[in-house]
Formats: sequence, C-alpha cells, structure tokens
Amino acid sequence: MDFHIRDIDQAVGGRHRMDWAAQEMPVLASVHEEFSNDKPLAGLRLGACMHVTTETANLMKALQSGGADIVICASNPLSTQDDVAASLVAHNEIPVYAIKGEDDETYYNHLNAVLDHKPHIIMDDGADLVSTLHKERPHQLADMIGGTEETTTGVIRLKAMAADGALKFPVIAANDALTKHLFDNRYGTGQSTMDGIIRATNYLIAGKTVVVAGYGWCSRGIAMRAAGLGGSVIVTEIDPLKALEAVMDGFRVMPMAQAAPIGDIFVTATGDINVIDKHHFETMKGGALVCNSGHFNVEINIPSLAEMAVEHARVRPFVDQYTMKDGRKINILGEGRLINLAAAEGHPASVMDMSFSGQALAAKYLIDNRETLENKVYVVPQEVDQRIASYKLNAMGINIDVLTDQQTEYLNSWQHGT
Repeated sequence: MDFHIRDIDQAVGGRHRMDWAAQEMPVLASVHEEFSNDKPLAGLRLGACMHVTTETANLMKALQSGGADIVICASNPLSTQDDVAASLVAHNEIPVYAIKGEDDETYYNHLNAVLDHKPHIIMDDGADLVSTLHKERPHQLADMIGGTEETTTGVIRLKAMAADGALKFPVIAANDALTKHLFDNRYGTGQSTMDGIIRATNYLIAGKTVVVAGYGWCSRGIAMRAAGLGGSVIVTEIDPLKALEAVMDGFRVMPMAQAAPIGDIFVTATGDINVIDKHHFETMKGGALVCNSGHFNVEINIPSLAEMAVEHARVRPFVDQYTMKDGRKINILGEGRLINLAAAEGHPASVMDMSFSGQALAAKYLIDNRETLENKVYVVPQEVDQRIASYKLNAMGINIDVLTDQQTEYLNSWQHGT
C-alpha cells in the first residue's frame, strides 16, 4: 500500500485519540453500523481531501465499513494530526497522503496521489480536489458519480463552477446542511478558534478588543465565544443584514480601517482575499495578534506585511512576529492558516459527529440518486438533516413532542381560522 505520512510509529497514539473522539460521535456510530450491514458503497472508490484529524478518521472508518475503497489527503498543510494519519495507515489500511507542515509542492502532489486512485466519489474540503480534477485531469471525469463539499469556501467555488457550466458532476454542499452550519460552524469554529489562539499565545482574552471579520455562521461563533471569555468584540461586515444582526447581538460594527487601530486580536473568517491588508497593518497597535479561521491563507495579506517589516522571527510555535520600521511588532498566528487546526485540534468531536454523519449520508444519497442528479450543487435533503438531529437528541437522552393527528391536520389545512 502506497502512502506518505510523517511516522508510522505514531500509530498507537493516534488510535487512542481516535477512540477518544469516537466516544463523542454516537450519530456517526449509528451510521457506521448501518453501513456495515447494508454496504451502500461496495465496489466504489472514494477520494477524500479533508483535515486529517481524529474526527475525520472515524468518518473514514464508517465509509470503509460501507464497502468503500478509500484514499485521503490533507485539505490544509497545517491541519494534519500525524499520529492519526499513521493509525489510519497501520490499523485501517487506508492510504493517507498528509504530513503536518508539508510545503505547497507536497500538498499538490498529495492531491494528485488521491486522484491517481481514480475515485468515483470525491469528499472535498475547500474544493481543491474537485478543481484539480477538472483543470488537470478531465479524462477522469467520465467515471465520476459525484462529490460532497465540507466548507463554505469550497461551496462558493463550486457554485461559481456550476454557474460557468464548468462543473461536470453533481456535488452535495454538506456545509449548507442545518446540522452543519448551525452547530459545527458556529459552536465548533467558535470554541476551537479561541482554543487555537490561547494555545498559540497563552493570552488572556478578557479585557482585549477582539475584531472579528465577517458575521457568517463561523464568525458568529467566534464573536460569541470571544465575548464569553471577556473580550470586547468588534465585527466588520460588507453585508448590511449581517451587520445589523451583529449590532442586535450586542457587538460594535465598523469598517476594518476603523477597527485596525483599536483591535488587540484580529480573526478573519470570510472566505475572501486581503480582508486584512497593508493599510490595516500600517495603523495597528504594536503587539496585535492577527489570525485566520477561514479555509485558505489568503484573508491576511502576509506578503505585504513581510515587505513592510524590517525583521521577522518565529517567537513561539505558530507565532511569527514582524517588526515594523517604527518598532511596532505585529504577530501572525499559524502562518495565516486555520488557527483552530494549526495550533489546536480543530472542532470538538461532538459537533463533527453531526457534520460527518451528513457527509456519509450525502455520499449514499449520491449513489442512490445517481441517475437523476444534474451537474450542479445540491443542498443536503431535509430528511437527512432531520434524521441526524433526531439521532443526536436520542444520544443525548432528550425527548421532544410529537404532533397529534389533530395538530397535523390543522397545520395542513387552510380551512381553519380563528
């Protein structure tokens, strides 16, 4: 079996951590059992480009139990947990191409290693695998059944491909499932982002001014958790509705140019380029912390900062300090990559339980409906979302009401009035 990981001898530690995460993933355990019995992926090759973490590993095991022939690479150069990669290879015989800290050339070599597997289904996180397949290996498109996409950035890219007529197979936006963005994006990103910042810096958040770029689901969670830790939160936005919502949620809202001189900690999570740019760095306080929780490392214009700096030093793991001509020091965390995965462990297993169950069931949906799906981006079917939420509530020991026949009839009738 071909693979490319850091150290196979880390496998035992990886398995222990995978088992620890599995304890918090009861929904995925139910899917795993169902897949083991029904084998919905039998005879199919599945290529995944995802963060190689304990939670992802448990998803891979569930897909493998369903009969899939799997290979996986990392969706970000800094997000791999090397012991988990080793365990998947050693204990589950799943080829893994992922090394924490891999350079860009290795990253793209790993993408192509997955595509060498000639997958029928792609499970992507950021759309790099889908994009590489379409641009560089179009001869493989004929064998594709479809794909799933895990993150907001990837969904944006895929919708752009579909609008241009460039997307050649159906993709299910797992990111847009309610059980994903309401819980994973909000609570998972919020907690893990603050965890990454604290682990990288050992800073006290209380009393600091925290500037959160964007107010989508991920940024909502970051703002909520920063405020909960005692931070004074400022939100920057381009969307008037989201900006208004941030105001109603109790946060100050202003342009980044106004926030730059007063912020202590800056976090981007927008999916766009140069959200923090040269003119923002010019007015930042000395000692400012700048980091990103969006998928790609383009939200912070680090090349411009490097050009402005007279000195650059790695002062702590995951902290690069740039000294300006006037003596100010600006600190970039995690090289501008996902701070929650670069410096911490990513989202807690209990929220990834729902997201990854959605991924697995979305793959099954692709197979079951392969004859009728068009080459476009689909939302996860509502019945899948409802099923995942019900499983999660059951696992938590929580019961909810059920409509009576009379109530159902009332809701479905237009004839009842006051």
